[in-house]
Amino acid sequence: MTTLSADLDQQAVNLIRGFAMDGPLAAKSGHQGTAMALAPLAHVLYSRVMKFDPADPQWADRDRMILSAGHASILQYSMLYLSGCGLELDDLRAFRQWDSATPGHPEAGHTAGVEVTTGPLGQGFANAVGMAIAERILADRFGAGTIDHRTYVIAGDGCLMEGVSHEAASLAGHLKLGKLTAVYDDNHITIDGATELTYDDDVPARFRSYGWHVLDLGEIANDLDALEAAFHHAEQVTDRPSLLVLRSHIGFPSPDHTDDHEAHGLAFAADDVTRTKAVMGIPDEPFWAPAEIVDAYRSHARQRGSASRSAWTARNTDVVDSDVWSACWNSTGIEGWADGLPSYEPGEMVATRNAINAAFNATVESIPGLVAGSADLTGNTGTKLAGQTAQSATDPGGRQVYYGVREHGMGAAMVGMALHGGVLPVGGTFFVFVDYMRPPVRLAALSNAKVCFVFTHDSVGVGEDGPTHQPVEQLATIRAIPNLHVIRPADANETVAAWKDAVDHDGPTALVLSRQNIEVVTDGTAVAHGAGVVRGGGTPDIVLVATGSEVSLCVKASERLAAEGVSARVVSMPSWDRFDQQTTEFRRQVFPIGVPVLSVEAAVTLGWHKYADDAIGIDRFGASAPGGVVMAELGIDVDHVVERATALIAH
Repeated sequence: MTTLSADLDQQAVNLIRGFAMDGPLAAKSGHQGTAMALAPLAHVLYSRVMKFDPADPQWADRDRMILSAGHASILQYSMLYLSGCGLELDDLRAFRQWDSATPGHPEAGHTAGVEVTTGPLGQGFANAVGMAIAERILADRFGAGTIDHRTYVIAGDGCLMEGVSHEAASLAGHLKLGKLTAVYDDNHITIDGATELTYDDDVPARFRSYGWHVLDLGEIANDLDALEAAFHHAEQVTDRPSLLVLRSHIGFPSPDHTDDHEAHGLAFAADDVTRTKAVMGIPDEPFWAPAEIVDAYRSHARQRGSASRSAWTARNTDVVDSDVWSACWNSTGIEGWADGLPSYEPGEMVATRNAINAAFNATVESIPGLVAGSADLTGNTGTKLAGQTAQSATDPGGRQVYYGVREHGMGAAMVGMALHGGVLPVGGTFFVFVDYMRPPVRLAALSNAKVCFVFTHDSVGVGEDGPTHQPVEQLATIRAIPNLHVIRPADANETVAAWKDAVDHDGPTALVLSRQNIEVVTDGTAVAHGAGVVRGGGTPDIVLVATGSEVSLCVKASERLAAEGVSARVVSMPSWDRFDQQTTEFRRQVFPIGVPVLSVEAAVTLGWHKYADDAIGIDRFGASAPGGVVMAELGIDVDHVVERATALIAH
């Protein structure tokens, strides 16, 4: 394997530091200090340590590198440019500009070579844990000759202060993820000032208590050989994840802003850049990048990468042509995977959390990438896979992940698993606790990660647990997240259809399911279009539209209205976002022009004005009592629906 000369090593580090200053200066926005300090680390990772091929940034067996400290994005962009992964100098010049390939924080799917979308601190660290889990499962399934790579993550003080890092690090230590290496950039700086203002954690002791191997590197941030040796040392520790604690100096080698907390943001003026480049001995020229240095760097990266990938391709031709490989990496099932899905007869009483469990178990063998788990609520949320074992170091292929009471860490790990590829992660918790995992749900939507979030105990029907556990506003809040496919099925048949829809959907899906039994009143077909008629053809006097358990309630109300001579159509609307994608003609077939519409949902009424003329909902917190009592007391019952429908018709 060729190596770069010592002279080219230093020139490359200087280029990276120059880009780290020039990009933010040109954009008048950005974070140069961390990128400058970590230039040697990034150079070592990309040129000496990581296994990747610039010609194929999506190669399945590449090492993954996550910049959890995503504000230092110019560092990653500089490496992708130098390595020849698709970025060019004009992309660096367009840093943080409209429609550029170099946005303010790294975005998966937007820039080749960026694995996950980072920026909210700590998320990338937890994503890396998920990636390491995915690698382990796939290595067990396909063998070490096919899947054998590492996950690297660079995190700073902010990442490790955020609670999600505690959850994820604890999980990683418990699972003994030996192919995960995290670098802690211990620069003693936050935006407000020195970390001593707020932070006295003994980070090495903390991570040792989690079960990590910890290597305190000290002052080697500019020693390329020592950095390389540290990474190789971590590679030899296979029975636990490794944390490399690196004491760096933000803004180095600036004569003005080294170890200055202002270097965290846009501290460098043009004069500061000039003085720093003089210290480095490089021309005071924006985006200085001599062709001979860039060409040599790219040639080196291509040679290293192509050799590894070519050898891998030669021994894995049959594997990658298999149906199982294809199903895993497309996060779907093998042909005919949905044929065994269950169906339910009208009148059966089934909680939708139980129906989803039946759907999972009917497809667990035909969706080879399916990996399910929960935040200590596996049985409660229907995410227990029949016949599957717990993911662990002793059972690396286990497809049942026990996340513990760690919703935040679970959500972020699932996003990492999905973006790693090869698995379809499903994770469950009570719907009210979406508040504990909203950041990863949002980032799943932003990065189009194919994740299935299962949220059960979906309404005040939870009952005696009271308002702390009764979601009322959560449904409106997740519907507000762009690119998140939300389904609240009416019954067991719609739940089964929702699982098929989630597998077919290219992106994240949230399934919102009931604790209580619900009468089967649909055939499930409404899910495909977001809404559909359950009862009442022709031209009705009124349309009753509902989701979840309230659909069967509306069916009962329609029967009462029919006895009073009123023709009421019942519409199940499990997915607003899917319905909004339909043609105008279809939407008018469901909601005829001129016919009043009354919505019924055991949640806040926010948003229903788009579809309904009047809305029955719960614009307050719930109460502790049996679920049926709470529903009735808050107006989610047949009498109230009939009363409001009659009034709306008369209006």
